[in-house]
Amino acid sequence: MADDSIILSIDSGIARITLNRPNKLNSFNVAMHEALAEALDTVEADDSVRVLLLTGAGKGFCAGQDLGDRAVSTAGEAPDLAYSVETYYAPLVRRLRALPLPVVCGVNGVAAGAGANLALACDLVVARRSARFIESFCKLGLIPDTGGTYFLARRIGMARAMGIAMLGEPIDAPTAADWGLIWRCVDDDAFEAEIDKLVEHLSKAPTRGLARTKELMYAGANNNLDAQLDAERDAMGELGRSADYAEGVAAFSEKRTPEFKGR
Repeated sequence: MADDSIILSIDSGIARITLNRPNKLNSFNVAMHEALAEALDTVEADDSVRVLLLTGAGKGFCAGQDLGDRAVSTAGEAPDLAYSVETYYAPLVRRLRALPLPVVCGVNGVAAGAGANLALACDLVVARRSARFIESFCKLGLIPDTGGTYFLARRIGMARAMGIAMLGEPIDAPTAADWGLIWRCVDDDAFEAEIDKLVEHLSKAPTRGLARTKELMYAGANNNLDAQLDAERDAMGELGRSADYAEGVAAFSEKRTPEFKGR
């Protein structure tokens, strides 16, 4: 990979992407956006990948946008934030949501601004107990981008979402888990082992079924009941003909552990 601000490894069905600007709390500049897009290209093209883990190097997960990379030009012109969102942040959220496999976010430290909402764009979020989530946009006169205005109220309700968006108060990981903002809070010394256990489990799960589960769960937030029941019917018809379903039934009958292939 041309830029070392992103580290990618793929092994045994697990793709691991690490945001790697620890001296900047893994905040985004253009080079890191481009390197991350390249890493996702590689993941999407590799049929062996059955789960993606996104995490950060050092003490933080991601502090959002590197404001130094958005300096006002010498002509005194303000940076075009709409261009930044449209070119980098919105496509990133869309790609993570559309990936036909589980995306796990390991929040190893502070997740602020776009970094907090990047985590929320993932399917399962596990955080260290010492981690914090901060919707810091209000301190800059901005709105929670990177999907923040979409994710927050859907996960924790309008009252809490409005409070953290308008006040920018840090939410610690235990509170985030208690509110339903994330899947799980884990003690710091157990974090790495818990993440490894989770992604290893998902790498051996029926990936095709999980991909359809992901798709339908997200669609269900906007579909009416009839549309969702129709989508469930179609998915069950498709998955009932899959190799993993046949293996799951056979393993149940034979009282053994299934060996799913993700097909």
